[in-house]
Amino acid sequence: MKQPKSIGDQELALLQYVAEQGGATVGEAVEQFGGPRGLARSTVLTMMERLRGKGHLARRQREGVYRYSPTASSSEVLRDVVRSFVEKTLGGSVAPFVAYLTESAEVSDTELAELEGLVARLQSKRKEGGE
Repeated sequence: MKQPKSIGDQELALLQYVAEQGGATVGEAVEQFGGPRGLARSTVLTMMERLRGKGHLARRQREGVYRYSPTASSSEVLRDVVRSFVEKTLGGSVAPFVAYLTESAEVSDTELAELEGLVARLQSKRKEGGE
């Protein structure tokens, strides 16, 4: 399967909106997503078509209107965005992000427990892999 091309912040927000709605027409996206952000119909349409061209949205015509739906789950899209950020912005290392968390971020007890669980999973995978 071909890897979808990367997307910008505004496109990601639109893609998340479409995923949360279980699909959307351009009109629905303009009303619920674009309107509050001051985006014109033509801008929302262009973004949806770009997302379709990049492989993130599919469209199907029903009763003369195109309905767009995501080609991957929200979690898969977010995972791809994070992967791209780590590779392109952080040079493939998560260490700068972890440093940010320890120095600047407010991390709740729940989030810290979640991070500890993720680290435990990483350690378990390394042990299974024989490293």
